[in-house]
Amino acid sequence: MMGGAGHIPARVLRREPAGEGVLRLVLAPVGAPGFPAWQPGAHADLVLPGGDAAGEPLVRQYSLCGDPADLSEYHFGILREADGRGGSTWVHDRLRVGDEIAVGAPRNHFPFAPVAAPAARTLFIAGGIGITPILPMLRQAMAEDRDWRLVAAARSRARLPFRAELAALPAHRLRLHCDDEAGLLDLAGLLAGEGAGTTVYSCGPAPLLDALQSLAEDAPWQLRIERFSAQPAPAGRSDRPFEVVCRASGKRLRVPADKSVLQVLREAGLRVESSCRDGVCGTCELRVLAGTPDHRDSVLTAEERAEGTHMMVCVSRAVGDVLELDI
Repeated sequence: MMGGAGHIPARVLRREPAGEGVLRLVLAPVGAPGFPAWQPGAHADLVLPGGDAAGEPLVRQYSLCGDPADLSEYHFGILREADGRGGSTWVHDRLRVGDEIAVGAPRNHFPFAPVAAPAARTLFIAGGIGITPILPMLRQAMAEDRDWRLVAAARSRARLPFRAELAALPAHRLRLHCDDEAGLLDLAGLLAGEGAGTTVYSCGPAPLLDALQSLAEDAPWQLRIERFSAQPAPAGRSDRPFEVVCRASGKRLRVPADKSVLQVLREAGLRVESSCRDGVCGTCELRVLAGTPDHRDSVLTAEERAEGTHMMVCVSRAVGDVLELDI
């Protein structure tokens, strides 16, 4: 069994089709009565024994889509991405019932917040496999008798994941949108009547989230999103060297313009967990003790960036000449 600190041994209980190219993976803990608790919006790392080019295990993060009240199982919805980084194809093609892997403790950078007022409305917009973190939010919204609606969009009806779960939802609160039947989703029209009491939760492909962020800039409603892929770097941005002081280890390291903080830390023999290396999963988050981070991730909120107490070392850099990290 591989894994490390914070990793939980788990066994594959079930593998079930959940849509075209989508697998529902159900895990059970090994040697423990249950998994760690989690809340809607959380994801967890799967530590797979496939190995990458550097000989390290594949670590990939996937949203939890089961019932947070049932810790005897973890459910994941995994889309097979032939052009991805190898994790989803490994799960689809090689992971079998009875196999053991390791699971990371859940992390939540997409929390489902309490309603601000009795009249508050919640609009969920899911693009394809982006329905996975939203499914537990839907269960909570119904349990709390919230005013909610769901728009689940995909290129075609066959590509709508978790159709059985969607079919069980109240029909008057659900809209299924298939591009091949109705054209591209009209987000501006969909959101035109929403006011300050509405919070939009969305997860899905980058074009959907980019469009929502653009609409949200001048809108009264609030937007909360989770990305599966990194946003493109702004044009004209250049990297500059700086130094990292590692308080716990006593090391002082130079980060050149062509390397990330993560690379430099690992080359110095410091263990830092990482997965996406694109600033979208939060696995490599470290605490900042001094200095100002140049945040380039898609995880931290605007408030968290302004606080400057944490950073994703796979992509973020320093505004000044020195950063001090808790490592």
